[in-house]
Amino acid sequence: MKAAQFRDYGGPEVIEINEIPQPTPAQDQVLIEVYAATINPFDYKVRRGYMKDSMPLKLPLTIGGNFSGIVVGAESEVTKFKVGDKVFGQSYAFGGGSGAIAEYAVASVENIAIKPKNISYIEAGSLPLVGASAIQALEQHINLKDGQKILIHGGAGGIGSIAIQLAKYLGAYIVTTVSGEEAEFVKSLGADEVIDYQKEKFEENPPAGGFDAVFDTVGGDTLDRSFKVLKKGGVLVSMLGEPSKELALKYEVAVFGQNTQTNSKNLSRLKELVEQGVIKPQIDRVFPLDQTREAFEYVETGHPRGKVVISIKE
Repeated sequence: MKAAQFRDYGGPEVIEINEIPQPTPAQDQVLIEVYAATINPFDYKVRRGYMKDSMPLKLPLTIGGNFSGIVVGAESEVTKFKVGDKVFGQSYAFGGGSGAIAEYAVASVENIAIKPKNISYIEAGSLPLVGASAIQALEQHINLKDGQKILIHGGAGGIGSIAIQLAKYLGAYIVTTVSGEEAEFVKSLGADEVIDYQKEKFEENPPAGGFDAVFDTVGGDTLDRSFKVLKKGGVLVSMLGEPSKELALKYEVAVFGQNTQTNSKNLSRLKELVEQGVIKPQIDRVFPLDQTREAFEYVETGHPRGKVVISIKE
């Protein structure tokens, strides 16, 4: 079978499409015929070696974690899924799976769910991380309520574009930071107010009383600056780093450095929201498996609107 791999750390140029043996599912795993897989920033950070000291890897490694496809094999003790089930989920090679950007992958039954029936494999393959991230942040950490005000940083990105839709469903007033050309896009998703981060600082005109919550998908100094716009008792969730405990005490807010759980619970909730029409996948571009290198180049040199997906089987 074909798989996108790297055998040395580096830029997109180290990506190879290799012929490798089909993986074999272990206990509590299923074998998936992969139809689509998506690129997350985490994927290229791993490939560039940013985590090689904290997370040593055995190379060559099959790239990618998020996928959609069909169950084609399982051990006899697996009862949650059966051959023929259409599923989506996670299969990181360093997390108990075999890697998602491949014609076949194995995944733990705890990291997959039945695919939403009203969307394509391409759309479903784009969703596991971004959808689970929005659900975990807004529903579990923040517990966002009707009428509350939330600031979402990076609203045009993969996670931000899903978070805006979920926040709108939950009844929140949504402010988001994007570049100016993305303003109409995020308004179409449900944003009530847009801040062009290239022209103004979000902390200079916070709403009266401050925001109830901030969801940060950008990181850097944006994270520390976000404390200034929260009301006392507010909640700050960051996808990129652990928020300062000192600043949390100073501003009297709760903070979470989120490590998203792409598990069956969150994926099943995501399926429910997609089938209700609450969340609609946002796809920027689709590349075939043989152009995985070009897909990573595109992601790493620009600012995709939503997700970039690898199509593996029509």
